[in-house]
Amino acid sequence: MNQYAARRRPVHRGPAGWSVILPGQPAPEVLDDDLTADFVLVGGGFAGLSAARRLRQLNPAARIVVLEAGRLAEGASGRNSGFMIDLPHELQSDDYSGGGDDREVIALNRSAIGFAREAVADYAIDPNYFDPAGKVNGAASDTADRLNLSYARHLAGIGEPCERLDAQAMSDLTGSRHYVSGLYTPGTVMLQPAGYIRGLGQGLRREGVRVFENTPVLKIERQGDAWAVTTPQGRVSAGRAILANNGHLESFGFATGRLMHIFLYASMTVDLDPAALAALGGQPRWGITPSDPMGTTMRRIDTGQGGNRIVTRTCATFGPDMEASDAALHRTARIHREKFAERFPQLAGVRMEHSWAGHLCLTRNGVSVARQLDQGLFAACVCNGLGTTRSTLTGIAAAELASGTESAATRHFGAGTEPSRLPPRPFSTIGANVWLRWKEWRAGRE
Repeated sequence: MNQYAARRRPVHRGPAGWSVILPGQPAPEVLDDDLTADFVLVGGGFAGLSAARRLRQLNPAARIVVLEAGRLAEGASGRNSGFMIDLPHELQSDDYSGGGDDREVIALNRSAIGFAREAVADYAIDPNYFDPAGKVNGAASDTADRLNLSYARHLAGIGEPCERLDAQAMSDLTGSRHYVSGLYTPGTVMLQPAGYIRGLGQGLRREGVRVFENTPVLKIERQGDAWAVTTPQGRVSAGRAILANNGHLESFGFATGRLMHIFLYASMTVDLDPAALAALGGQPRWGITPSDPMGTTMRRIDTGQGGNRIVTRTCATFGPDMEASDAALHRTARIHREKFAERFPQLAGVRMEHSWAGHLCLTRNGVSVARQLDQGLFAACVCNGLGTTRSTLTGIAAAELASGTESAATRHFGAGTEPSRLPPRPFSTIGANVWLRWKEWRAGRE
């Protein structure tokens, strides 16, 4: 009998900003009984809900159960920046360029975006939550501008379009004089991630998928030809199970010592009043990723996405215990205020209403874990910094594997190697955090 007990449960610092600015959710349905299903999924984020949708497509009559430890969109899926990116976005590079032939990865990313687009249409999700507006790599220095030029050359080499924006165009877009240039790419979708995830959950429920919230999984064990998944108040017995819990894959004993648990931090302004909007200028929606991957991501949203607000996201910490500290959240919130003030001096006095930490998971060799772990047990984990796109894709692939279906996604992940092993503690923790601080320092104005 194979048994995997959870050594940790998710711990979050700060509110899930994207969720808290939306209207409240209905009361959660908590698993408080024993159920039998064909498929059970651990995790109700981008990977878990995408896997559930793909399972429903492939197995229309199947009994499908999703178990989410918290509320939908209040874990990592409500704590990212909402960029659903199609192009190479390698955070460990200098300019996001991927390695090898990126065409396969781009095609897979676009298939994941297409999958999400179909879900928006099928489930009548508010289109404000799925805006195919593209994004801009913003450069605040000549050094960063050269990174943009390098990335543009890389994109040209693989036949991908982009458009260079000068300082005036960046000011017209953002209302900020901080940027010397930008590089626009059209394929990114700007999500209201919490709104999208909530809508995905609602659509799945209408299709008969049971989605339980506030239902953390304590252990999973093989009993005969089924997996018994135990929660505090109930249990699900299912022939096939999918772990769609990103870095918490390690909590169940898989890929131990091979996953890099990174926390990124963000702050969101209050809803800007008419005077602040007039002083700001610019366009009502835009998204800026930094030319240097360790720089500052900025995003402006409007009333259709939860209010006229600006989101600042920067700073990273390595946390092998999968928990950010209060001290780190307070430090980064101060830095966010400084970065915001540098970019928008005309908004002096505008306060940040919400600050939070978000957990993502990387591997040293850039591989995700979307494969079979044990008989009837599959994984849809390790986003490698592309949380919305890559998690959607791993969810699709895991559902196809669990259904016995081969696809471009299953072949891609099946061809990957194991995640590389990390140095032992405390060397990995000290080394990673020193490296992250150095990268932040080097990014400077970015």
